[in-house]
Amino acid sequence: MSELGELLSSRAARLALKIAGVLAAVVVLGGAGWLWLRAEDARGQAALAATVDLVQQADGPQATGEARQRAIVSLQTLLAQHGRSSAAVQAAYQLGNLQYQAGDYGAARGAYEIALARGATGSLRTLAASAVGYTWEAQKNYPNAVTAYAALARDAGPKHFFFEETLLDLARAQALAGKPAEARTTYERLLKDAPDTRRAPDIRARIAELQALGK
Repeated sequence: MSELGELLSSRAARLALKIAGVLAAVVVLGGAGWLWLRAEDARGQAALAATVDLVQQADGPQATGEARQRAIVSLQTLLAQHGRSSAAVQAAYQLGNLQYQAGDYGAARGAYEIALARGATGSLRTLAASAVGYTWEAQKNYPNAVTAYAALARDAGPKHFFFEETLLDLARAQALAGKPAEARTTYERLLKDAPDTRRAPDIRARIAELQALGK
């Protein structure tokens, strides 16, 4: 073999060894990262379980301010320490509920948005997204409440579990925002898509009220 051939061969060999080393390191680091995430998730779930009693004591209109604040602090601590665990979604939603009950609507909205950003799915995602609208509504910011509810309504079909609640929330906010025609359209959509709803008499009464306002 010529000197040039030996040089190229040695360089290729060294390059192959480097690539192999890098790939091995990636595999090792990936495995370590996966194990860390599993351990972190377990720690987060354990921390969430530890807050159950505090949250139960703080939930509801009869709870004291002190009990609610203790639960809020415990959930905030969980999110600060275990924000990457799957427990963060449930913790953020529960935190939002407690802050809402305390009348801290801006903080509650931030907590619900954390739950959404951390990957809330299914019913929990719908509940958190609806709660964002409730915080705007509680602050009498009806246009923003309409925006929040409308985003949910676009994805809600008649077979969706929260379909009726979503459209009722939207129609109510639209009426409060000074948009009676849009509210009436939303109520009519609900009657059309869910004709067997038990709330039909109330909805028809609301439509009649909105029609009277438009005259």
